[in-house]
Amino acid sequence: MIVDAAGFTELYKTVYRDLYRFALCMLRHSQDAEDAVSEAVLAAYENIHKLRKEEAFRAWIFTILANVCRKKLKGKERTEQELLPHHAKEEPCDGLRIDVQKAFFILDGEEQTIVALSVFGGYTSREIGEMLKMNANTVRSRRSRALEKMSVVLKEE
Repeated sequence: MIVDAAGFTELYKTVYRDLYRFALCMLRHSQDAEDAVSEAVLAAYENIHKLRKEEAFRAWIFTILANVCRKKLKGKERTEQELLPHHAKEEPCDGLRIDVQKAFFILDGEEQTIVALSVFGGYTSREIGEMLKMNANTVRSRRSRALEKMSVVLKEE
């Protein structure tokens, strides 16, 4: 499948709002979300030749964005740890946030996408299914398994 710039723009128009909302839910800062979406769109445009089916565009670009967000979150966590003095006390909510992020990162890419869209984004299983080209029941079962994985990790913390 070969897509030119105009074709890519048309595909992008169908998902741009959802991409931003997804990134905002994951990163919690509008500037970070905008940067992540820009980076993901650029990567998608540069690699559009790898996309085999136009129908898979939505899931494909969300996967790219999820990877960009994960990379940014890991980098941000590392930077925050470097900036904190070693004797600084962690606030309870900061510790919980870090624990939840660690639990989130044990999930595979698809699970992270489903959990982020569902829990952080407030999307229904049907909406997520449409975005990712999955059955709503499949989304529900994968979300349930992913949340169970996170729960196990959080109980260990």
